[in-house]
Amino acid sequence: MNLINLSEGAYLAMHSLALVAKSQPERLTVKHLAEELDASQAHLAKVFQTLHKAGFVDSVRGPAGGFILKKPAEEISFLDIYEAMEGPVNLGHCPFGKTKCAFHNCIFTKDIHRISADIYQTYKRIRLSDF
Repeated sequence: MNLINLSEGAYLAMHSLALVAKSQPERLTVKHLAEELDASQAHLAKVFQTLHKAGFVDSVRGPAGGFILKKPAEEISFLDIYEAMEGPVNLGHCPFGKTKCAFHNCIFTKDIHRISADIYQTYKRIRLSDF
């Protein structure tokens, strides 16, 4: 078991966009990306619908079709991708999503909040252009 888990959608979005960025100006298809990532084409197609809505990719139809980045790779961070897939990150709140706690002061406040902030800053720092 891992201590840090990403949803399958966030994992696919980050990895597939890194592959698209690395392959520019060549366009990559969902089929090609699904094979590279050992993923379901149907799930990856849904991920790319979300990425298209968020303004990260454009698609071109036809024999030479596929996906290309809509903006430069250096302008897209892993945090941008994560939030497009999962929604805005809320630092400072319970990292487990609880509204009620048995303790007056959260037993995780000091360390878990720091670790969450570190992960947030790391995702913000990593750019698609890094690959």
